[in-house]
Amino acid sequence: MKFIVDNWMLILIALSSGGMLAWPMVRGANAGSLTAQGAVQLINRERAVVVDVREPEEFAAGHVTGAKNVPLNQLEQKLAATVKNKSLPLLLVCATGARAQRAVATAKKLGYEQAQAVAGGLKSWKEANLPVEKA
Repeated sequence: MKFIVDNWMLILIALSSGGMLAWPMVRGANAGSLTAQGAVQLINRERAVVVDVREPEEFAAGHVTGAKNVPLNQLEQKLAATVKNKSLPLLLVCATGARAQRAVATAKKLGYEQAQAVAGGLKSWKEANLPVEKA
């Protein structure tokens, strides 16, 4: 007890730093999301499939090279027919990453355990000077 009373400030610092380290895990920071460069590595090394969850008009204006288009509101119905191999990594992309994050939950519910959202979406993809094609 004397140790705790004498070193209360050190104990407080240790607890607060431990809390700060654990906070991202508790909050689920970037759960299921990765950078554009990380996405390229998955595409090249593990044959990841890229699915763009934007609307067809947005997709036609420009998308990740080789991406398949399945709008978010149709994801539950059409994903299984579009991506048959559930063991491959599934990369979900939208304009900024918000819709893709929502799509990750749907994909995981459908059995795509390696589903991840590309953080920042097509915007970060373009900023990284990665290839974009138009339909």
